[in-house]
Amino acid sequence: MRTDATGGEATPKRSALQRLYTGTGAFDIVGHRKRWFGFFAVLVLVSLLSLGFKGFNLGIEFEGGTQIQLPAQGANGPITPDEAKQVFSEALGEPASEAQQVGLGDAAAIQVRSNTLNADEVAQVKQALFEELRPLNANGEPSPQVISDSAVSASWGDEISEKALIALAVFLVLVTVFLVIYFEKWMAVAALVALLHDIVVTAGVYSLVGLEVTPATVIGLLTILGFSLYDTVVVFDKVRENTRGLLGLTRRTYPEAANLALNQTLMRSINTSVIALLPVLGLLVIGYVLLGAGTLQDLALVLLTGMLAGVMSSVLLATPLLAALKMRDPKYREHAERVWARRASHARKEAELDVTDDDALAAELRREKALAAAAGVPARHPKAAPRGARPTGKRKR
Repeated sequence: MRTDATGGEATPKRSALQRLYTGTGAFDIVGHRKRWFGFFAVLVLVSLLSLGFKGFNLGIEFEGGTQIQLPAQGANGPITPDEAKQVFSEALGEPASEAQQVGLGDAAAIQVRSNTLNADEVAQVKQALFEELRPLNANGEPSPQVISDSAVSASWGDEISEKALIALAVFLVLVTVFLVIYFEKWMAVAALVALLHDIVVTAGVYSLVGLEVTPATVIGLLTILGFSLYDTVVVFDKVRENTRGLLGLTRRTYPEAANLALNQTLMRSINTSVIALLPVLGLLVIGYVLLGAGTLQDLALVLLTGMLAGVMSSVLLATPLLAALKMRDPKYREHAERVWARRASHARKEAELDVTDDDALAAELRREKALAAAAGVPARHPKAAPRGARPTGKRKR
């Protein structure tokens, strides 16, 4: 008998979409766990190297500096971030750290960020911006009063970072306690490894691409941990259900039972991820396309990156890692050997009972002849004689 990846009887060949919806265990994800471990190891290594050598593109809230803002409409037409950066550079002889447009329509504004400037330098830049770009006030007239400035201290960003690290540590401790109580030790280890992967990879993507890290980024990073944990818990709950009493059976090994659970929850994981990513994409469109760069864009970018990493780790890392940890236990290795021995025994019996095509054809012909002969045999029990009739002993023709 041909078996599938779960050790059960093979089902008829179906399309990938049908197998995805039925969750029969046709996708052998756990069976290829070494391939996934290699992939995630490379991903984490690249992220760590980027964090170590390139670091983060920290926003003004973390490094400190000066921000100058002016309306995006001037007497000579719309003002672009490049024009504002050019004026800043010409006024001080050094380039600005960043210039971007925020807001939409009449509320659109240009923000220019730079290193910390003294009062004279700020006044010099504001004067140059007004003379070159002529920003308009609410009455549609050029006015220097519409150009504002603000100074940001790096200590505020340090305070945010410190509180974020404390929150992360408390979260991981509580998650560990919950998983150990609700599941068991190895499930807690696998879930925590998946969570740490999400943090490292998300941070690595920000470092590689050079995306600016702001307080909104830190908030988003803490948010994605709950999403990743939820998806992992759903899969592990099904794994626990499928492996209950497994050691007393010889139908599937632990990795096969875990793979079946993963297939059974795979469609749910995909649907949950798609539904969760839709509002995040909406935030990204509103924050970047409509309102320009700002807090919404920063929050949406980290949520999008972290959720994608969380889906990958929940499906391709957490359960395969759990299976690998479980198979280190001698009980589960011995159980797997019994399962394989049983399958080998069944395969030998099927091979011994196998017949050739000629034998099968001859048996079918004999069966047809037997059926034809049985159809011509008269009934063994003739109809009863009418009441009162005397038996004559003669056979009725």
